Amino acid sequence: MKTDHIRNIGIIAHVDHGKTTLIDRLLEHSGMFREGTEHSSCVMDSNDLERERGITIFSKNASILYKGHKLNIVDTPGHADFGGEVERILKMVNGVLLLVDAAEGPMPQTRFVLKKSLELGLKPIVVINKIDRPGANPDRAVDQVFDLFVNLNATDDQLDFPIVYTSAKLGFAKRTLDSEPGDMTPVLDLIVEKVPPHNGDAEAPFQMQVTSIDYNDYVGRIAIGKIERGRFRADVPCTLIRRNGSKETFKMMKTYTYDGLTRTEVQSAEAGDIIGIAGMKDVDIGETIADSKHPEPLPLIRIDEPTMSIYFSVNDSPFSGKDGQFLTSGHLRERLMKEVKSNVALKVEESGAGDKFKVSGRGELHLGILIETMRREGYEFSISRPQVLLKEIDGKTHEPMEFVVIDVEETYSGKVMEALGTRKGSLKNMIHMDDGHVRLEYHVPTRFLFGFQSDFLTMTKGTGTLQHTFETFVPFMGGSAKRLRGALIALENGQTTGYSIFNLQDRGQLFVGPGQPVYTGMIIGENAKDNDLVVNICKEKKLTNMRASGSDDTVILTPPRIMSLEQVLGFLNEDELAEITPKSIRLRKKYLDENERKRQAKTQKVA
Repeated sequence: MKTDHIRNIGIIAHVDHGKTTLIDRLLEHSGMFREGTEHSSCVMDSNDLERERGITIFSKNASILYKGHKLNIVDTPGHADFGGEVERILKMVNGVLLLVDAAEGPMPQTRFVLKKSLELGLKPIVVINKIDRPGANPDRAVDQVFDLFVNLNATDDQLDFPIVYTSAKLGFAKRTLDSEPGDMTPVLDLIVEKVPPHNGDAEAPFQMQVTSIDYNDYVGRIAIGKIERGRFRADVPCTLIRRNGSKETFKMMKTYTYDGLTRTEVQSAEAGDIIGIAGMKDVDIGETIADSKHPEPLPLIRIDEPTMSIYFSVNDSPFSGKDGQFLTSGHLRERLMKEVKSNVALKVEESGAGDKFKVSGRGELHLGILIETMRREGYEFSISRPQVLLKEIDGKTHEPMEFVVIDVEETYSGKVMEALGTRKGSLKNMIHMDDGHVRLEYHVPTRFLFGFQSDFLTMTKGTGTLQHTFETFVPFMGGSAKRLRGALIALENGQTTGYSIFNLQDRGQLFVGPGQPVYTGMIIGENAKDNDLVVNICKEKKLTNMRASGSDDTVILTPPRIMSLEQVLGFLNEDELAEITPKSIRLRKKYLDENERKRQAKTQKVA
């Protein structure tokens, strides 16, 4: 028996194609916001990092009442690094809206999330968004979507996808390009018409899989998921079936469903609805909550394995403890283990040292978000250069490969192709656009993309765009992927001076300005040559009572290069660390003493 009035739908798209804005408009159209009241845009992006970066990291739930139907809408991450979130959320829905920019067409993350949807047998509704944008070409975008479906082995039924054209920013939608734009009704009508209701037996014993976890200071952990079968009643005891097969019966504290964006307490719910349950002492993603008389587990959710790792360790630099609240290995262990409980694509292993942890995730962005979140929470620690995780397949070593899409002006395409050629890139497709740009599609080993973003922006003078997502594992391609230039390293503890900086500018690019504290072994710049160079950046000009004509004029200093966390991860070499604190990101050598560095280099050479 189906629950005919409930529709569960996910919205999937590439980063910045307007996914969260579309949800805002659908919520407005449903009357969630009272007329005349103000609300922030991108209401589903509740995390500070999401608002700053303009991306969705954590899935959110909302519901809309429309023509007697309850539409449960889930906003999912658009980046492959959050595949753990995407996999779980797609298990909750019966259909998806595939959102595509009318000018850009399908992009790498569109490909990743769509592939997951098609594999689960979902039939997407294609939404061509931003049709009001200059350079928009909706017909071309539809053709590119069709080609993408074919490349991803979509079935004939999936290839017969319905299309709606929208401008989420302006708040209108239409079924054909020729029709007059109205409101968002065509999108909602298509959801009711094309998304199938949940096919669960409403009369069977209650069963639900935990697909995400929320937390409330009053009730603790809240397990969120879709009711697979049966009816839920708050007064009936339930059993939590853990991953290891053990069972725990518990009494319900609170049960919630969604009304717009608001979590509303309820006493009952039916098959197909998305609910939140509180009352368990502890609960993990993928576990099953079932009727106590029929405690039957659902199959565990399979999550894509990690492709990259970073070592987290206690910060032991001379500046340790100046900025952060949480400094010890105990603080670090507790926070990382807490993250693993809700971030299922993450893996944490303790090293023998006790103050060092190997953290593995789905990519640079996935791990970078964790680092930035911990930093904002007051943690202080050091991180190593990211390492790709190799995999043994049929007795041979394999490494992760990325699918890369680059849009550049034709003038710069030659430089970009040459650079990717040296990084073992393989050109798969080249499309000449109407506006003098060219789109390059490449396969590149993940490890050769470390640090490429900054080089790419330099060679395209900041005009190019680069997107990439994990594609597959391929036989190890050999070669070394490390930084080509050496580091400028501080000789002593002290404060930088304008005099020293002026004299060192010709040596390379500096990361610090005048008057900044530095310590022995800290990396203060990038050498113009391929070797490391120890320099005195704290040297002051000797004062005399003689004034030389012209030589004492005001010196002109080149502004220092300030790197983002992602750029820092790409810059690091094997023998270097990044010192992460709530206020600063500093680069340093693993061994601060120069003689110790030389000893370690000799030892490695002998080994």
